[in-house]
Amino acid sequence: MIITKTDIYKFSIPMHPFTIATGTMEYAQNIFLRLHTDAGYYGLGECSAFPMIVGETQSTCFEMAKDFAALWKGKDPLDIKTRMHELDLHTAFNTTIKSAFDMALYDIAAKNANQPLYTFLGGRKKEIETDLTIGIDSPENMSRRAIEFKQQGVRMIKIKLGKNAKEDIERVKQIRGAVGEGTILRIDANQGWNFDDASHALKQMGKYNIQFCEQPMRYWDDDKLPVLKKISKIPIMADESVFDHHDAERLIKNNSCDYVNIKFAKSGGILEAIKINKVCAENNIPCMMGGMLESRVALTAFAHFVLAHDNIIFYDMDTCMLGHKKDPVINGVTYKGYFLEIPDAPGIGADAEESFLKSCEWVEV
Repeated sequence: MIITKTDIYKFSIPMHPFTIATGTMEYAQNIFLRLHTDAGYYGLGECSAFPMIVGETQSTCFEMAKDFAALWKGKDPLDIKTRMHELDLHTAFNTTIKSAFDMALYDIAAKNANQPLYTFLGGRKKEIETDLTIGIDSPENMSRRAIEFKQQGVRMIKIKLGKNAKEDIERVKQIRGAVGEGTILRIDANQGWNFDDASHALKQMGKYNIQFCEQPMRYWDDDKLPVLKKISKIPIMADESVFDHHDAERLIKNNSCDYVNIKFAKSGGILEAIKINKVCAENNIPCMMGGMLESRVALTAFAHFVLAHDNIIFYDMDTCMLGHKKDPVINGVTYKGYFLEIPDAPGIGADAEESFLKSCEWVEV
């Protein structure tokens, strides 16, 4: 089998504005691609550029995708390790767009085996219940939103913080008061605090029964994480500090975190995500499956990955529920309330609507 051509789309999905500590997104800056083969079927890949975190934009992903597609033309898509190694040799970093190509390779491999991706990865069906995220707003508006979530059946709420530590404490206080003790609360500072703010905030928020705090400080403050972990009343989850398994090894060795958030946009896709999870599992560090602002195409791939890795016990898989104004996807994962149902079709089991693709800027390589 060889790769014959690649179709690359600027898969822009309009959104209601969504705010985190590092900025506000008004549309999902996604790339969608189809990796065609001479076997008569193609592999699907999608990534979501989040420049404030990963440093890539939709435009940079689009241009790099052209290079990657040309590099792979005429080569075997089933040799996943060699293909991904070629991308790493071609350019450093650029993990977001690499993840779309990685995803397409795994889709082809699973289709070639006539298996759903989770089976190809050695997984089995299990229950996946996602949280739902509240973007940064006033404490009053966020607590009202939390009440709406609870009324809609949400049992786990992730709270975005990191703009102002004092206000963040008030946000958490009001949300806990609004939803009561029966709702699981998680917080995510998205690198927004310095060490002093993080120390103060995590000590004060300990009384509100918080499950964990994601990425309290900038990645360059990783050397301070061991001390913060000791004094914090809330478990620490590393996110932006872990892009690959080397990062995971370093943080675990230094006793810097309790959990790790895996995202394909950081890891470069499934191949490296497997390595991250393996390192964490071997060191008794449970993981969470997270995402950026992907559609249900990539979300379905995330769900397949979860089914194949029992060390992933937290699910932040509300990516396409965060204000997407359109759902340009056919088949794939569906939500039953906040539980995810995963398809059993070969491969990922999702695709993009042709009518939506016709409205997108695209190129064939």
